[in-house]
Amino acid sequence: MSHLALALVATTAMTQPAPPETPTTLTPAAATAFARLALKGVVREYPNHPGHVLGGPQDALTPKALHPAFYGSYDWHSAVHGHWLLVKVLRTHPTLPEAGQIRTVLDAHLTDANVRAEAAYFERKESKSFERPYGWTWLLKLKAELHDWDDADAKRWSANLRPLADLIAAKYVTYYPKQTYPTRVGTHANTAFGLAFAHDYAVAVGDAKLRGLIESRARDYFGKDADYPAAWEPGGADFLSPALAEADLMRRVLPRDEFRTWFARFLPGAAKGEPAALFTPATVTDRSDPQLVHLDGLNLSRAWGMRAVANALPAGDPARAALRAGAARHAAAALPHVASGDFAGEHWLASFAVQLLATPVPE
Repeated sequence: MSHLALALVATTAMTQPAPPETPTTLTPAAATAFARLALKGVVREYPNHPGHVLGGPQDALTPKALHPAFYGSYDWHSAVHGHWLLVKVLRTHPTLPEAGQIRTVLDAHLTDANVRAEAAYFERKESKSFERPYGWTWLLKLKAELHDWDDADAKRWSANLRPLADLIAAKYVTYYPKQTYPTRVGTHANTAFGLAFAHDYAVAVGDAKLRGLIESRARDYFGKDADYPAAWEPGGADFLSPALAEADLMRRVLPRDEFRTWFARFLPGAAKGEPAALFTPATVTDRSDPQLVHLDGLNLSRAWGMRAVANALPAGDPARAALRAGAARHAAAALPHVASGDFAGEHWLASFAVQLLATPVPE
């Protein structure tokens, strides 16, 4: 039995058979294990890192008072992508043993009143940059996952989320014309990652204005990049690869042939698995440390980025094999540690694992 299987057994209290090996897709066993992590997290109010700017003493409120929908999982963005996880596994595996509990939690959190309170929080002058862009892009991803799901509950949750999604989409349109330079980091402020899921949302809901803005800004920010210094990665607390986050955005906004040309210029050594620092999983030394455990997330996000980029390249492209192999190495390094037993990683890593396993393995 693999390390991941043992971790999943611990997480699921052995009520669900563990997978015999590290999965490459979102199997029912993996889905139920990761759902259980999210179900614990999204209703756990403390510990909490609110990222809250107080405008006065009246703003000294508890996390649940500030964010009645997304108060758990340590911080707002983790709560949001924990809810996305629950929606994703419920949609792909509707007969999971946890399905009823998932629906109960989503019903309790994604009410019209709760979401309007969340939107009101974003309208405070002190909240102008709150969760920009990481939380923004995950909220739009949650809305996109619900948008076209033919399920009565999902239609209600989607309708309830619309005021907040509309508000955040409008924030993109207001803010990004003013951001002259992209933020190229491996953490929450990364511009490319902030635009990627928002682009998926714009496509899903038919928001032509947002889509056009993202595609234009992506070209402005990244279109001329060449020989990217990916050998400098990773940073000590990265959970995103600046190089792969950028490539994952550009494969969305460029036609396939143009993307192939762009990628060959951007990472010219990719077909040889170079730079080695990018294709080698990061080492995690302390999974109880909330910054060091970010590197487990980096391994997961690199894996889905490599899968996605490989899938966007033509079948004969020489970089595909190296990207596929790199993705497999990173997945094997990280998936066994999603259920670590420590809240520092467990409050968010399952969402990254589900995103990885939902990304098709390149042929």
